[in-house]
Amino acid sequence: MKTQLKNKHTAITITDRILVGLPTPTSISYMWNWGSILGVIFIIQIITGLILASHYNSRVETAFKSIIHISRNVEFGFALRFIHINGASIFFLIIFIHIRRGFLFSSFKNKYTWYSGTLILLIIIAIAFLGYVLPWGQISFWGATVITNLLSAIPYVGVSIVGWLWGGFSIGMATLRRFFILHFLIPFLLAFLIVLHLASLHETGSNKPTGINPNIDKTPFHPFFSNKDILTAILILMSTIVLSFQFPFFLGDPENFNPANPLNTPIHIQPEWYFLFAYAILRSIPNKLGGVTALILSILIITILRAKKKIVASKKFKPSEKNFFWMYSTLFCLLTWIGANPVEAPFESIGKLFRILYFSTLVTN
Repeated sequence: MKTQLKNKHTAITITDRILVGLPTPTSISYMWNWGSILGVIFIIQIITGLILASHYNSRVETAFKSIIHISRNVEFGFALRFIHINGASIFFLIIFIHIRRGFLFSSFKNKYTWYSGTLILLIIIAIAFLGYVLPWGQISFWGATVITNLLSAIPYVGVSIVGWLWGGFSIGMATLRRFFILHFLIPFLLAFLIVLHLASLHETGSNKPTGINPNIDKTPFHPFFSNKDILTAILILMSTIVLSFQFPFFLGDPENFNPANPLNTPIHIQPEWYFLFAYAILRSIPNKLGGVTALILSILIITILRAKKKIVASKKFKPSEKNFFWMYSTLFCLLTWIGANPVEAPFESIGKLFRILYFSTLVTN
């Protein structure tokens, strides 16, 4: 009995330290709320995904029909699907804002938090790609074909990796089922990484927008900051609901309303909007291996900020430091716009220019 009470007391102490009594700088603003909002949306994605998975059929012949069945016949199935689809877009939007906030206030100085966050970003990208294939529409099928074929650029083993991933000589039943299983299981690995991410953050605590020693002038997290988190979470949830019910297909591709047809290639194949910046960099390089390398580096390059000087730490910003933040954010948006346009003049030439500026901005600043 004493042992059980001791363990219970220890659990309460840990919970109080991490969630309730966590010492938090008093000067942090709403820019520090993005992480908690991501946690709320992640939970919603898990819940809606589990329900949708119970009605999904991962056979090539019936995958597209099962999506129609969910939307038309399952009780509130259309709502679950719209929230899951648009929740992914909101999720990525907030992730990008969360990362930019890290740039602005030098969160990359916390080594373990920054590296674990980068790994989380890569896994989220993989989950989103796997999920985009599951509806088995035209863009889903051909997008999977294009992206998986990129792995063949890996010297010596690329072709073998593609064949193993496909489970045959082309994308088919085995591919769809593997993607479905991975899309279902990887989020649980992601949940574990998020816990590690939070643990590394709470080991040192949040930084401060003023750049002053964050150990000075702290207050308990609850109720001063938990109320702010709840407020912003409610606002984001309301935005997700409005987007899901008023403009459910605003961010989708109309071509994906057609079932997958291996004999009919769409004129313009493009990924979801949150992949467009990397897609623009990929297609701006003629060499296949070079394009794949640039695609991966476009995401991993944010880790080099760990080796650089503190970009922004207080209100005494240097003009060059301000310019870095705004130039990087602007180039990201411009590359997203380029990726949404066809590979033709003048978008092709502009994309090459923006690609050079994108990498040079991070490397030289």
